[in-house]
Amino acid sequence: MNVDYIALSVPIFFILIGIEIAYTFYKKLNYYRLNDSISNLSQGIGQQITGIFMKTALFFGYKYIFENWRFFDLPNNIWTWVILFIGVDFFYYWFHRMSHQVNALWAAHIVHHQSEEYNLTVALRQSWFQSWFSWVFYLPLALVGFDPVMFLTLSAFNTLYQFWIHTRAIKSLGPLEYIINTPSHHRVHHGSNPKYIDKNHAGTLIIWDMMFGTFQKEEEDVYYGITTPLASWNPIWANLHYWDELWHTAKQSPSWKDKVRVFLKPPGWFPAHMGGFKPAPEIDPLSYRKYNPEYHNKLSGYVLLQFIVGLIGGSSILFLHQTLPTLPVVIGTIFVILTLLTCGALLEGKKWLIYFEYSRLILGILIVLLLEFPIGYQVIFSGIQIISVIWFYNLQKINTNAEEIPEI
Repeated sequence: MNVDYIALSVPIFFILIGIEIAYTFYKKLNYYRLNDSISNLSQGIGQQITGIFMKTALFFGYKYIFENWRFFDLPNNIWTWVILFIGVDFFYYWFHRMSHQVNALWAAHIVHHQSEEYNLTVALRQSWFQSWFSWVFYLPLALVGFDPVMFLTLSAFNTLYQFWIHTRAIKSLGPLEYIINTPSHHRVHHGSNPKYIDKNHAGTLIIWDMMFGTFQKEEEDVYYGITTPLASWNPIWANLHYWDELWHTAKQSPSWKDKVRVFLKPPGWFPAHMGGFKPAPEIDPLSYRKYNPEYHNKLSGYVLLQFIVGLIGGSSILFLHQTLPTLPVVIGTIFVILTLLTCGALLEGKKWLIYFEYSRLILGILIVLLLEFPIGYQVIFSGIQIISVIWFYNLQKINTNAEEIPEI
């Protein structure tokens, strides 16, 4: 049986995030913002629940090649595991590097780099579409003959390893900086400073970057995020915005070759008639501002409640989807995504939110009633939704921002 180690690690992730928040609060460090953290975690929830519809198909691709085209029958011993660990890490490096150098791949991977903060919630900020292509890079391992379950296990641990390196709380690890990927190395990778862009693509072992010329030591302060900020907490738009940019660039290109190149060239590439390649701009510390739209403090409690509803709903789908019919899983996934969309829209003060939110809350009640959930769940969830309706109605009386947030 294939164990989903990442899903099982979710509680540990939140415990470690809580510890880091407590540490930064004690040290009076400004490593966390509510709006940014909610946005990061929303991406992680969305990635996990949308991923359940693809995992079987992707696993089948690796499994099919292993069963029909593998070159060798490898023994299940410690040396096979060690070699596979190195192989997974090697191909992860190339998948990750190509995700930064090919626009069509960067359009998915960009989600992980959008946060302008750097903390453990950023580790969970993942693309909803990246897994659709990342598995292709590992197919040589199937051809060699590495068992699919062994591959999935080590691939999961390669991903789990990278959780802890998304922190500013750990500075340097001394001699280990020459061997493994560390928080210092990965801070560089998340930098939008021109000298830091497209550096340190390693998963577990930093030696690949040193071997292939993409290593950069952490030197001056890192400015996190992407060169053209997302400036949105909308989880759906975060996954689609760069595709939209590429599409509009391709539409403006009269040459079919240029239309194709838009998707195959590196980020920053434009056809000659649009000015050619545009390098990342230098960052002016005096004018640098993070995206941080104002919102009333009284919104925080409501946002947290809806986020917890989305988190519990997403976790339930993640752990129970194999025992549930398809329809409740699909409808539940849609509701969770709409809930995450609400959290972002509240923190941005979107004008369309009022009617959207009432509709979502009523939809939630209808879902638990029509899908015949156990009576206990119906009572609890319907009660939360009714409380939310009353709470949201009262929030509309607060004019948090006369221009952006009408009576919320």
